[in-house]
Amino acid sequence: MKLRTYIVEDNATIRENLIGTLEELASVEAVGVAETEDEGTHWLSTHPEEWDLAIVDLFLRQGSGLGVLAACRTRRPGQKMVVLSNYATPDVRMRCAQLGVDAVFDKSNEIDALVDYCVQHSSPSHGMEPASGGGASAASSGAPQ
Repeated sequence: MKLRTYIVEDNATIRENLIGTLEELASVEAVGVAETEDEGTHWLSTHPEEWDLAIVDLFLRQGSGLGVLAACRTRRPGQKMVVLSNYATPDVRMRCAQLGVDAVFDKSNEIDALVDYCVQHSSPSHGMEPASGGGASAASSGAPQ
C-alpha cells in the first residue's frame, strides 16, 4: 500500500530530494506539495480523503508549519502528521505534541528515522492506525536524540 503523502516544504531542493528518497525507499506516493502555510492548510483541509501522511516543515515562505498543524488537529482517523525541521528542539517537540503531531524528525540527522516511519506505516501488516494509536510521539520521535 502506497502512503499518500502531502509535503509542506518551501525549499525546492529539499522537497524534491525528500520526495525522491521516500518514493524510492518507503513506498510513498507524493500527492502534492505546498510552500506556504495557506497553501498547505487549504489543500489538506479541502482534500481530506486524498492523503494518509503530511510532512510539514515549521519555517515556510509564508506563515508557519505550526499553523498547518493546528488546522489539521481534527483529521480522519489514521491520518498522520509529522514534522521535518532543522529546529527539532525539545521545546519544539513539546509544542508539536500539543498540536497532535505524530512524530518530529530533525532534517540534519533523522532522515533515516523518517524513512523507517514511512516504511512502518505503509506496510500491509501495519496499515494506518488511528491517530491515537502507535507510532512515534512528537515529544520523542523514536529516533536517537
